[in-house]
Amino acid sequence: MTNANPWDADWEVSEPLVRTLILRQFPQLSSMPIKLIGCGWDNMVFRVGDDFVFRFPRRNVAVELIKKEGMLLPMLAAFLTLPYPKPVFYGEPTTDYPFPFLGYTYLPGTFPKGLTDEQHASSAVALATFLKSLHAFPTQRARENGIEQDHRNLLDIAQRKEKMQTFLSTLAVHISGEDRDAIANYLRQVVIDRISPREVLLHGDLHVKNMLVDEAGQISGIIDWGDLNVGHPGADLNVVYSFLPPHARQSFFQVYGEVDEETKILARMMAVYIPMLLWLQAIDHKDEIVAEEARMTIHRALADE
Repeated sequence: MTNANPWDADWEVSEPLVRTLILRQFPQLSSMPIKLIGCGWDNMVFRVGDDFVFRFPRRNVAVELIKKEGMLLPMLAAFLTLPYPKPVFYGEPTTDYPFPFLGYTYLPGTFPKGLTDEQHASSAVALATFLKSLHAFPTQRARENGIEQDHRNLLDIAQRKEKMQTFLSTLAVHISGEDRDAIANYLRQVVIDRISPREVLLHGDLHVKNMLVDEAGQISGIIDWGDLNVGHPGADLNVVYSFLPPHARQSFFQVYGEVDEETKILARMMAVYIPMLLWLQAIDHKDEIVAEEARMTIHRALADE
C-alpha cells in the first residue's frame, strides 16, 4: 500500500479482528463489550468493558513505538504526576494480525476542545509539575531501555521551517487570508537555523488529541506515549504556547523553571508545527471541529504575552 498522507493506514484493524484477538489471547475479557473510540495516525483504539482500552498499530512505524510504551511506561510511575494509561495486557502478533498490541487501564476524560482561556490557564501548574518531573527521568536509563535520541532532528530549525512552509502552501487554499498571513509572518520572523542540544526524556507528542481534561476543563490525563524519546525539552514545552494563553505562561515557568530563549523558540515552533499537521489531517477527513481547534491552537501559540 502506498500512503499519500502520513496518517494513512498500512493495516486495517476491524472490530471483528479485535474481538478475535482478545478472545484468543485474553479470554477473561471476551464477555466484555468492545467499542471503537478513536483512530489516530498510528493506532486504532478500542474500549473494552469499563476499565480497559486497547491500542492496535495501523501503521508499520507504530510497532516499535508501542513496544517502547509497554517497556518504559511502568518505569515512569514514580515520575508522572498526572494520570496516564498503564499497560496491563501485552498482545502478541498472530497470523491474522502481525503486530504486537497493548491493553491499558482506561482513563476517563475528554479531549480539550472548545475550552475558554481561563479553563486552559487553570492547568498551568499541573502541566508544569508534570513536565518538570517527567524531564527529570534519567536519560541514561531511558537509552539503556532502547529509547531513541532526537529521532525527529528537532535541533534543525531551518529544516522544520521549510516543512512548515510546505504545509502552509497546502493549507493556503483552505484557510482564511488572515490565518495564512499570520503563519507566514511568524515563519519570516524565525531567523535562527539551529539550536544547541539539550537532553531530557520527552513525551514527544503533546497536543490536543493526546491530552484529557475533566468536566471542569482541567487537565486530567496524558495519553499516547509512543513518541517517547530523549531530546530537547522545547518539544514538550510547546504546551506553554499551544495550550496555555499568554497570561498563564509565567505561572508555568515559575513551577517548571525558567528556560533560555532557544528553548522558547523551539517550543513555539512546535506549538505551530503540530497543529498545522492536525489541521491538514482534519481537512482531509472533513473534521470541522478538529480543524477549528487546530486554528485556535495556532492563534494562541502566536499570541504574545
